[in-house]
Amino acid sequence: MELMNEPQSLYDTIGGEGKLREMVDRFYDLMELEPEFAVLRALHPPSTDGSRDKLFWFLSGWMGGPDAYIERFGHPRLRMRHMPFAIGTTERDQWLRAMAWAMEDVGIAEPLRVRLMESFYQTADWMRNHPH
Repeated sequence: MELMNEPQSLYDTIGGEGKLREMVDRFYDLMELEPEFAVLRALHPPSTDGSRDKLFWFLSGWMGGPDAYIERFGHPRLRMRHMPFAIGTTERDQWLRAMAWAMEDVGIAEPLRVRLMESFYQTADWMRNHPH
């Protein structure tokens, strides 16, 4: 019997594993294909396979799905793990633009996109470690 008042996780709301993977893959595809994301792309290794998996695993747990990232690597420590990379407003804004575009391309409903972008902005802005 399903509980009527049980809140649905973001993971379930977005469409679970398949939709989240599609969104993350589109995000990295855009980063690789679109010149406007060149600065962001340059921060990543030649192959984005590992980055794709890590973002997928992280977002899965963050959205209330399987905690695959924590199971593999422990606490995300996002800011610490990104310290070796100069992240300024350009990098933040490119990340946010690519994610917004990816969510739209894979059909995430606008109210959910807005909700996610508010959270993504807060985190992306907090990650800045460079003045520009």
